[in-house]
Amino acid sequence: MIIDPVPSMRRMASEVWKPLTALFIWDCAVTLTYYVLPFKAPSLPLTIFGTALALFLGFRSNSAYQRWWEGRVLWGAMINASRSLARATRNFLPDPEARDLKREIVMRQIAYVNALRCQLRRQPIGTDVTTFLREEDKGKALARANPANGLLDSTGRRIDIARREGWIDTIQQTQMEAVLIDIANAQGGMERLKNTPLPVQYRYLPTIFTHLFCLFLPIGLVETLGLATPLGSTVAGLMFVAVLRIGDDLTDPFGDTVHDVPLTAMCRTIEIDLLQSIGDPAPEPAKPVRGVLW
Repeated sequence: MIIDPVPSMRRMASEVWKPLTALFIWDCAVTLTYYVLPFKAPSLPLTIFGTALALFLGFRSNSAYQRWWEGRVLWGAMINASRSLARATRNFLPDPEARDLKREIVMRQIAYVNALRCQLRRQPIGTDVTTFLREEDKGKALARANPANGLLDSTGRRIDIARREGWIDTIQQTQMEAVLIDIANAQGGMERLKNTPLPVQYRYLPTIFTHLFCLFLPIGLVETLGLATPLGSTVAGLMFVAVLRIGDDLTDPFGDTVHDVPLTAMCRTIEIDLLQSIGDPAPEPAKPVRGVLW
């Protein structure tokens, strides 16, 4: 996620220079053809076309932003639920009898959020997950088709062990299970966003209409703008292409690009809070890299 108050011009240029160059070359070609060949540019209803396209792109961008914001809300719920689980574990399980189990549940929750981050970003599970697991546990839950859900299931089993050992009662177990349900619901919402893209009509038609509009734009403006057509048409077309690109960038909030929800930073926040809750040393918060928080 870009957190700089002023966007980097270098980053913006790296994202738009290709469509900007293509637009400018096409606009120059249309302008040159208009002055070299004896033809009259057709009168096109660009105002009607542009207004309809702007409404279409605006609706698509709003839909994409809603997906991005929902992803951020779900991860906010995950942070709160992780804190609640650590607090209940620390307060309900007695010392020193359940000290090892208490620590294990907290560590497994840290491994869980990192495993979920890797799943959402389609990345392999590495040491940022296995570091928080016991050696005998690394090949069990992580071998499942959904490793994050496997870790969550095993946390529930450990809470049941605490109840059978008499360390917590059924009311306390129910309270902790309710937190696990909140975590599972948040994960389900994230997987829904990840596995259900925008309908193809939202992705395909705006792209076709925007490109067609950019092709017709200099033809309809050349008679009015004359030699200034390459400049005016390129800037106007770039506005529509930029809005189209914004929708593409926000559609998947759990990717691994500069525009996505900062999953790494939020997992680090959970790790810090949970380690401190059991008195362990915690790492530093994630810091932005060149104005981007990952």
